[in-house]
Amino acid sequence: MNKTDLCRFDNRWYNPGASQLTRIIWYCVNHCFINSYFHFHSFKIFLLRLFGAKVGKNLVLKPQVNIKYPWNLILGDNVWIGERVWLDSLGKIEIGANSCLSQGAMLICGNHNYKKITFDLIVGDITLEEGVWIGSGAFVAGGLRCKSHAVLTAGSVAVNDLEAYSIYQGNPAVKIKNRNMSE
Repeated sequence: MNKTDLCRFDNRWYNPGASQLTRIIWYCVNHCFINSYFHFHSFKIFLLRLFGAKVGKNLVLKPQVNIKYPWNLILGDNVWIGERVWLDSLGKIEIGANSCLSQGAMLICGNHNYKKITFDLIVGDITLEEGVWIGSGAFVAGGLRCKSHAVLTAGSVAVNDLEAYSIYQGNPAVKIKNRNMSE
């Protein structure tokens, strides 16, 4: 039986989309202003845009958000991102208008291939369509699409696409009911 051999791990094929200097500067900016208790929203939004994020109107960005690569981030209008959210944007993350990521939610574009002894890097984009709500402490894996107004409840783990106007719960998340909305 083969065993994992991490000294053979090689992700040189992966292109993060920015120079090493840009990534180092971003890590410092992220640490000091985004992933901190710094509260000035307009300055945070300015920094995200400066580093290539596409940001719509009325972004709410709470303290201690961690963003891997802002140049891989597209945020629609009226997006809410809660405390301690982790956007591991090794791939593209697109968050549609009027979507909410509650405290401690994680959108993780990167993973590893456990079937290979070299533990190869796997990268998949994440798309949250309009009106999606990702609950507190929930996890969304790379390569997924959460369709319009889907809900992933607190602490749940999405490993497959979420249908529109549906509520998902559990690990792995399964549809538990439809999302019926009223005025």
